[in-house]
Amino acid sequence: MTDHDAAEDHLEDIPLDALPLDAWHRARGARMVPFAGYEMPIQYTGPFGGIVAEHNWTRENAGLFDVSHMGQLLLSGPGLDEAVEAVLPIDLSTLKLGQQRYSLLLDEDGGVLDDLMVSRWPDALYLVVNGATKWDDMGTLREALPDDITLNYLDDRALLALQGPKAGDALARHATGDYPLSALTFMKFSRFQIAGHDVTIARAGYTGEDGFEISLPADAAAQIANLLCAEPEVKPIGLGARDSLRLEAGLPLYGHDMSPDTSPIEAGLIFGINKRRRSEGGFPGADRIIREIHEGTARKWVGLNIVGRLPAREGAEVFKGADHIGTVTSGGFSPTLGAPIAMAYVASEQAAPGTALEVEVRGKRLAATVSPTPFVPHRYYRGS
Repeated sequence: MTDHDAAEDHLEDIPLDALPLDAWHRARGARMVPFAGYEMPIQYTGPFGGIVAEHNWTRENAGLFDVSHMGQLLLSGPGLDEAVEAVLPIDLSTLKLGQQRYSLLLDEDGGVLDDLMVSRWPDALYLVVNGATKWDDMGTLREALPDDITLNYLDDRALLALQGPKAGDALARHATGDYPLSALTFMKFSRFQIAGHDVTIARAGYTGEDGFEISLPADAAAQIANLLCAEPEVKPIGLGARDSLRLEAGLPLYGHDMSPDTSPIEAGLIFGINKRRRSEGGFPGADRIIREIHEGTARKWVGLNIVGRLPAREGAEVFKGADHIGTVTSGGFSPTLGAPIAMAYVASEQAAPGTALEVEVRGKRLAATVSPTPFVPHRYYRGS
């Protein structure tokens, strides 16, 4: 797949780190590839394995993803909320204990340095940042935050994502806490125990399905992964299916669908800038972003439905007649829809849903239509 091929080319000469579950993956026939500085499983071999089979299993059952390459950070200290609001466009006055929220790390020009999750812990904020950018993110945060704010990199923790409509049933058999797992709704988290180990579980994920992200001691990762994969609903799933699932869900991938060259507004990420901050500003790049909220942008990030079977990959050019109007940032074949889909930046005047365009793939122009995202409806659990 394009994202992982590009990552492999970029990292081929860089020494790679091993995930806490490296041996566990290899014992299950994982094909390991370089990604974000680690060797990571792209898919598993055997009678079940393969990206499409893993994708479909997750949509129908529950898939276990190893996302321990992500950076888990804990911020604490006096005046924490005020200090963090000077760096992130988040309204921490509305973030309560046990809640998490999507946010953005921006440069002074309003470009996206990373997207991340922020959770309210007792007397602290817990951040999960992208694996490929975590060292730069930590440098940016340390430089921007006051000296009395402590930043701890939780390098003794692993991170597992259990995703799919049956994830809750499987996890509930092992997670115990002050209240049942079913009390968690989308974007909430709490502390639990699994097999005697203290873990933190958030109800969220990157597939569009109901699911959970489990932060746990790295030395307990194999034991807990074995427990979960012993459940009939659960199988290990690799990066390939993670990418096709997030594509169907219309979710951006940092370094592809957003970068320092893109603003949150043209990327459709205004929800990552809380309402109060859109008017008050006070964060990096605020002047540009507030201006774009009111005046619009020259281009927009959109979904594309493509006619035929040939997928358009990252870098494919988008046309309206003879005019080049944009570029694909993510694309592939959708197992759920049985058709190619893509996401692209296009000229704003051509961004309305239903607009007929063309995408050039292997020297051929393929008919495409601007589509709302997600391509496959989200199924997050928001309560009964």
